[in-house]
Amino acid sequence: MTDVRIVFRKYGGALHWNHPGRLLGEDEHGLWVEVPGGTVAYKGEGPPVTWEATAIMLFPRNAWWAASFNMPPHRSEIYVDVTTVPEWKDGEVTMLDLDLDVIRMRDGRIILDDEDEFAEHQALLNYPPELIAQAEETAHWLLDAVRERKSPFDGAHLDWLSKSI
Repeated sequence: MTDVRIVFRKYGGALHWNHPGRLLGEDEHGLWVEVPGGTVAYKGEGPPVTWEATAIMLFPRNAWWAASFNMPPHRSEIYVDVTTVPEWKDGEVTMLDLDLDVIRMRDGRIILDDEDEFAEHQALLNYPPELIAQAEETAHWLLDAVRERKSPFDGAHLDWLSKSI
């Protein structure tokens, strides 16, 4: 397994969530990365946060999102950040976090989170109209795909989880 650095930034370039991971491989959905329980992450330049549960992350090659498939005891099963298309360079994957998140909780509830932050940042960070439209379109597609358990939100991560153990 290859070590990678996962770097989320906000529009305008400010550092957001960033942490290490281990590249597991690639398939038709994109590149799969393990983030083991015990990983130390940072939100911007903030204090370290240790993640208790393992997550398998998926970074698609040509889609505006990045997904985390969280193992128990994490309270969410799937957490998908609406982002710009993830870009890989020199062992690092980077993308701009566009605020909106689609979450499937362990009890099956589907949540579209941070709509207020998305609205606030449109004005504060001066999101261009095409970025707003793409983020909204992506969020609506994700809501349907996660709710209906469409691929890759249908358990595709389980094969990769078995390779990480």
